[in-house]
Amino acid sequence: MRVEDLYDYDAVRGVGVATVYVARVDAATLVLGGHQSPLVLDPTKVLSTPVRRRRGGGGLVLLRPDDLWIDWWIPTGDARWSHDVRVSSLLVGAWWASALEARTATSVRLHDGALEGRQAHQMVCFAGRGPGEVFVDGRKAVGLTQWRVREGVFVSTVLHVGATTDVLGYLEEVPEGLGDALDHHTLTSLSIGDPDALVDELVAMSSPWDVRPHHLD
Repeated sequence: MRVEDLYDYDAVRGVGVATVYVARVDAATLVLGGHQSPLVLDPTKVLSTPVRRRRGGGGLVLLRPDDLWIDWWIPTGDARWSHDVRVSSLLVGAWWASALEARTATSVRLHDGALEGRQAHQMVCFAGRGPGEVFVDGRKAVGLTQWRVREGVFVSTVLHVGATTDVLGYLEEVPEGLGDALDHHTLTSLSIGDPDALVDELVAMSSPWDVRPHHLD
């Protein structure tokens, strides 16, 4: 199984200005967590599906075209950078929460506690709760993970366009209850019909940023 990095992370480390990367894929793509073994995947089921690896914690994500995947690079010289791991996650999560509050009449909450969820379910990112992640009426809407290096912090976030239980079909083993744990909100369930406008709002409320597309073919 060929596993490529999601980014040229050495190049990211060399970026001296705060930058938002808006990622897009042409086809379904599996993204492993930074320290996650590809052995969680059944190679006979992956077949032609691309497999990438992001830097940082967390578990597997199934990324599809039209998912809203936004990554935030905050270099150490930027006023928004913090030594505190939790502060970085909560900062980015708060931007998301504010943007979603403006688009829904329901309860939007930022998870500010520790990592929660069954350990067996942590192989898939959206099956638990982590600092900075955003919940609408108790269901996860935005997943978040971060990668920290001496040059800055890279915070990865995603709001899926649709359900991601298809990810179970790629696993070597499926822990009991994982499918139920993957019940999450989506762009569709939140009735967000213009994701580009949401990106623009996120960038504007947290500015200044450089904005760069990141296209995976």
